[in-house]
Amino acid sequence: MSAHKFLPFANESDVLHIGALMIENRVDRITISGDVDVTVDQTGLARARQLQQLLADVVAQLESRDLPKELPPPAVQTVANPFE
Repeated sequence: MSAHKFLPFANESDVLHIGALMIENRVDRITISGDVDVTVDQTGLARARQLQQLLADVVAQLESRDLPKELPPPAVQTVANPFE
C-alpha cells in the first residue's frame, strides 16, 4: 500500500493496486477488478495481508452506517453525440 491510507467510500479518486488487482474508491461503492496471485512466499503473504486489511476496512465502514436494503440504479442520461 502507499503512504496515503485508502479510506473506503471516502472519495471518487483513490485507486489501490494489489498485484494486478485494481481497487477503485467511490462514495457509494468499491470496485474491484483484475486478478492477484497469492503465492506461497513473502510476496503472497504481503498481498494476502493487504487484501485482508482492505476487506476489514470495507466491512467496518459498512457496519458503521445505516444501510439501505439496496442502492437504487444510477440515473442514466442520454446526450447528443457532439461528433455527428
